[in-house]
Amino acid sequence: MAIKAIFLDKDGTLVENVPYNVEPRQIMLANGAGPALRLLSRLDYRFYVVSNQDGIAHGRFEEVAMERVRDRLTDLLFRENLSLDGFYFCPHHPDGKVPGYAVLCSCRKPMPGMLLKAAQEHDIDLASSWMVGDILHDIEAGNRAGCRTLLIDNGNETEWRLGPGRIPTRMAPDLYTAAVLIASHSETR
Repeated sequence: MAIKAIFLDKDGTLVENVPYNVEPRQIMLANGAGPALRLLSRLDYRFYVVSNQDGIAHGRFEEVAMERVRDRLTDLLFRENLSLDGFYFCPHHPDGKVPGYAVLCSCRKPMPGMLLKAAQEHDIDLASSWMVGDILHDIEAGNRAGCRTLLIDNGNETEWRLGPGRIPTRMAPDLYTAAVLIASHSETR
């Protein structure tokens, strides 16, 4: 049986937004993230981080640093009696300076590659799943993958280039409100 997922952008959505942060001690869950995810967990959603990490392509940190980030997120969620079911990141950026990472790819949001890979590896029903993020690239990736989408409107989206595929299903000011909206959307189906 296919499972339903909450795909979470990392920085500015699941955790406090600290640019290029790979220092585990500085990674903190966003306000209300624990209660939000516990609510969604009770509705049988599973949690997957999908995050652009172009700091790798730009030479700010090495790919191996993402293992410590994943471990920290796993620990933070464990402390909230939750589990992280998958951790996906894109190390690429076409303007990067590190060979092998300075490429166009299908995994960098707004492309849906990370979500599609997670769906294939974990038997996720994308139509029953949500992509939650704080910028429209997150929304476009979720829409391209066939998910419902929720934009956390916390000030991190600065371009507001709307267009086909960049309109969220719902919007919320924070992750807890997002969880309540997802829960109410699930109840009406």
